[in-house]
Amino acid sequence: MTLQSLTRAWEPMSYGFLDASAKREIRRKMLKAIAVPGCQVPYASREVPMARGWGTGGLQISCTLINPRTRIKVIDQGADDSVNAASIRKFLARVSGAPTTNDALEADLIQSRHRVPEEVLREDQVLVLQVPNPEPLRPVQPNMSIARQMHADADYGRMWLQLYEQIVRSGRVMQGASYPSLVNGRFVMTPSPIPRWDVPKLHMARHLTILSAGREKRLHVVPPFTRVEPLVFDDVPYRVEDHGGLTCQRSGARGYFMNEIPQDDGSSIHEVSDSDLGVKTIRRREGEAVAIGATWYENGEMTS
Repeated sequence: MTLQSLTRAWEPMSYGFLDASAKREIRRKMLKAIAVPGCQVPYASREVPMARGWGTGGLQISCTLINPRTRIKVIDQGADDSVNAASIRKFLARVSGAPTTNDALEADLIQSRHRVPEEVLREDQVLVLQVPNPEPLRPVQPNMSIARQMHADADYGRMWLQLYEQIVRSGRVMQGASYPSLVNGRFVMTPSPIPRWDVPKLHMARHLTILSAGREKRLHVVPPFTRVEPLVFDDVPYRVEDHGGLTCQRSGARGYFMNEIPQDDGSSIHEVSDSDLGVKTIRRREGEAVAIGATWYENGEMTS
């Protein structure tokens, strides 16, 4: 027996870019985060060929989970064709040999920046959300050592006070994206900068959601069939964006989250934020047999 027989041939890069040690560590941390839903778990965030703050946390999770049979979908603010989404999708395909898709129904692994697809995800799908700031207490407690102690004590009084002050000053809760939510009745998390529209999609969902912040070196998880409840007062109900009456100017889709596009004359038109859903709607309108899955919302109202 020789040393050479016990080692693999030299390769310029590990499969999936990350080395085996990094993947083992991230897998262990993901399992811990699954066991304690909503709890922030630190990990040794590695360097990847992308600037921190542009999706390095989500990219490391995807590189850890990916294999040659994993079908990948990457979206950025709902769009499949943005520069960020296209770059990450191309990188993941190049380092893994995995196929890619724009269809949420065909994907096994969906990496997203700031949106959850409109079509309901299945049990066998994994959603990876890029998170710039995983700490919901940072606006009320900038000292992270004290913030972690507050999480340990389930001391979220300052967050409730912040929401109360918004109601007193503005008549409603002004928190838009990253709405603080209680996971499994224990930890408050920030669900990435997804809009309020998307937060109810995480509640008792069938899919696994992994939220990772590469710059902050922390991840947290929402396992399947886990309660995710936005922080609200009993007499001030949670409200999503009022997009139920808006119609997509290109596809005609109605009742979904829309992007507002200002026009030269001062008016605005709207396009459905989930670009794949818009493309499917157009293709179906033109007579193609296109499968559109069940959606979380219908006419602006949650279906379940």
